[in-house]
Order: sequence, then C-alpha cells, then structure tokens
Amino acid sequence: MYNKKGIQAYQKDSIKSDLASADPHRIIQLLMQGALEKLALGKGCIDRGDWEGKAKALTRAIEIINALRDALDRDANPELVDNLESLYDYMVLRINEASVNKDSAIVDQVMGLILQIKSAWDQISEMDKQDAYSDKEDARAGAI
Repeated sequence: MYNKKGIQAYQKDSIKSDLASADPHRIIQLLMQGALEKLALGKGCIDRGDWEGKAKALTRAIEIINALRDALDRDANPELVDNLESLYDYMVLRINEASVNKDSAIVDQVMGLILQIKSAWDQISEMDKQDAYSDKEDARAGAI
C-alpha cells in the first residue's frame, strides 16, 4: 500500500528538519526517542529471530546512548552527571548482554530506564530551560 522507502525518506527529512531548528533540550529528547525506537526494533527482531536486524538496531541504540553520555554537561551537576554516566554505561552493557543472549526482556529493562530519564527530561519547564541556556551564555561570556 505504502512505499516503505518513501516513508523512511520522509522520516529522515522530518528528523533533519526537527534537528535543524531544535534547541539542545529538544535534541536530547530526539536522541532518547531514537534510542527507544531502535531498542523496540531490536526487541522485535529478537522475537522474530532476525539476527541481522537485531545487530543493526541494537548497535544503533548503543551509539545513541553513547551520544547521550557524551552530551552530558560536566560543569552542571557533577553528582548527577556521574550517576547518569554510570547509568548509560550500564545500559550499554545490558544491551550487549541482550544481543549476545538474544533476550528481549533485557531490552525491556533498558527501555524502562530510558523512559524514566526521558519522562523527567520532558517535565523540564520552558522557564528552567531558558534559565539554563542564559546561565551557559553568561559563563561563556565570562570566559572570553
């Protein structure tokens, strides 16, 4: 009925458009959503016995989680950053275990962790986002 490649091209263009106009907060939301989508795809591949698809999807999920870890602001809240970094490392370890053991329950666990982080992230108010951005700009201006 629908051309799968056409839909994928539209999704890619939509994501590129969203990223082009996105603030840092929105980019993190998009990364988390992308990780969840790849994990769901990987889980489906495990359930269907599609090992090549599983490998691709879970590898991409790991890449996204690593990008989230690398995006952590080390100057913000060191204790929170350390905790998130450890949690992201744990997620990568668990995804690798899920891949090796072909265990979709582990994928569910990781998805639950990301959903908890994303839920908290999604609740950040517009005012708090603006305050954080202006604090960053003030710090940059002071460093010059």
